[in-house]
Amino acid sequence: MNERAGPDRAVILEALDAVRDPKTGRGLTAAGLVRGLVIRADRAAFMLEVAPADIGLYAPVREAAERALAAVPGVATAQVVLTAEGPPAPELRTAPRRRAQVAEDPQARLGHMPEAERPAHVRKVIAVASGKGGVGKSTVSVNLAVALAGLGHRVGLLDADIYGPSAPQMMGIQDEPTFDAEKRLNPLEAYGVQVMSIGFIVEDGAANIWRGPMASSALRTLMGSKWGSAAEPLDVLVVDLPPGTGDIQLTLVQRLKLDGVVIVSTPQEIALIDARRAAAMFSKTGTPVLGVVENMAFFPDPTTGARIPIFGEGGAKAEAERLGVPLLAEVPIDIALRQGGDEGRPLVATQPQSPAAQAFFRMAERLAS
Repeated sequence: MNERAGPDRAVILEALDAVRDPKTGRGLTAAGLVRGLVIRADRAAFMLEVAPADIGLYAPVREAAERALAAVPGVATAQVVLTAEGPPAPELRTAPRRRAQVAEDPQARLGHMPEAERPAHVRKVIAVASGKGGVGKSTVSVNLAVALAGLGHRVGLLDADIYGPSAPQMMGIQDEPTFDAEKRLNPLEAYGVQVMSIGFIVEDGAANIWRGPMASSALRTLMGSKWGSAAEPLDVLVVDLPPGTGDIQLTLVQRLKLDGVVIVSTPQEIALIDARRAAAMFSKTGTPVLGVVENMAFFPDPTTGARIPIFGEGGAKAEAERLGVPLLAEVPIDIALRQGGDEGRPLVATQPQSPAAQAFFRMAERLAS
């Protein structure tokens, strides 16, 4: 990443405080409207989050804030994203039973999401999900995307893990994204894949201490990136989801029309329990489960090649049968696969004939058909 010192944060906050909040008359900084300020190299950006009814009122404020930001010495690229905050979270209520009950959130009701849309120049959207972390979901996402590109498809990779982005490291991308005339982010490219991640925007090593609405707003910005073009639309957009079944996943299925989801698990039962939760969430929101991937399925004996089931055996296959979906791949434990992720050199690009890489290519062929 760019190592140059960025503009002074205090100077930026002072400049933004000169822009007035039309509702309180206070400066934006004093009014607490400067949310998620990010300063990297010569770029500065933040989110101006207001009530949905106030979007029109704050449109000129956004423009004034962007001008103020751009006028700060050292800022070459300024962006202010005006976004509407969601409704307050539902309160907890305790039923007259021994178990506590949570009031239903209308945003989480079952069924298809009619407002979901596919990006303008994307033909197919596939999410990669897991119920828990540590099962290799990002490894699967990255190598699947590169495998699809290797098969001749135009591919995008959206790293939607707001709190733990890994695509920049795993794809070996050191550059920073730019904005087009419509203030959309231009994805970066590596190994034939268009890539967008919150990791390109936040400061290196910084913790994203964002509540649900803020994280959801960030995800919507990434989803609205300039994917493909009318002349060269993407054949597939692979979405690497964070683990779990919370705000980020719900925002994605509500806003982004998914053609299906791939569930990643390891063989042992403790991982499969959480994989079932992920599958159940997508089933309830009307998103088809395309199949299951068993990562770290076995370790091939260096001498004989025999399968050594370090984490158990057959769990994901049985789960796929229970769900009535195919087992898309059994990815073996491979040191080179781990090294490729650490070094930004995906295995399917550097060692395409290896057993693990071939598993990803077979999966890519099935999902692209």
